[in-house]
Amino acid sequence: MATSFRKYKESVDLEQLFKKLGASNPETLAKTVEHFTTNEADKRDKIVLGYFGQNGVDRIVDAIATRLLAPPKLPQNAKILDVGAGSGFFTTKIMKRIEADSPTTSFYAMDLTPAMLCSLAKKSQKITPFIGIAENVQGSIKEAKKHFNIPTKFDAAYSTLMLHHNLEPETVFKSLKTILKKDGKAIILDMCEHTFEEFKTEMGDIHMGFKLKNISEMARKHFSTVRVGKMTGISCKSSGRIAEIFIASMRDSS
Repeated sequence: MATSFRKYKESVDLEQLFKKLGASNPETLAKTVEHFTTNEADKRDKIVLGYFGQNGVDRIVDAIATRLLAPPKLPQNAKILDVGAGSGFFTTKIMKRIEADSPTTSFYAMDLTPAMLCSLAKKSQKITPFIGIAENVQGSIKEAKKHFNIPTKFDAAYSTLMLHHNLEPETVFKSLKTILKKDGKAIILDMCEHTFEEFKTEMGDIHMGFKLKNISEMARKHFSTVRVGKMTGISCKSSGRIAEIFIASMRDSS
């Protein structure tokens, strides 16, 4: 998978792809991707571990896996997509948890940063990575299907610490809904509202976290069943600054 993804990556013009997918300022986005690729791709895992610590990482993995495995039970040969997977730091850990309970599940990972996905592809050949944007997952899948065997609909989709990087977070909820099967599950884990403006330059953040009320309102516009709550005792820590974490679980039967 690593070799085939590398060839695929080399064939993709990021700016043209982002433009086709309707991204805001595709040229700027492509340049931003290259900037953070250069600065973070090879050390992303250590950065994340440093922010949360091993206990925090384990709790995040457990929280997402528990919700993916909660009723309604995943069907045989389920398809799960990680949206904004980055280097696959959480993707591979969550996959191992799900495989223990549902061994026939297939896993897919989407991110807008090719170098991050190269790192993911090296970690596991069981995960199919492809380039795309969270605001248009459906369109991203359509483009990626030219290169990989990727399903159009998924039984579940989740994102871990991705939402605060998106210009239009509400569009992400709508985007996730379009690629889920009936009764499909969506899970978003991200940072609660904080005051650290410098995170925008240090980590490429666009939003300074979110109010739980706003997350719930955005989710309910697209999903009939929504649960949003703060994960007590776990936070993103950086140089003494602490931003708390929330998790949102969504489902829609339509």
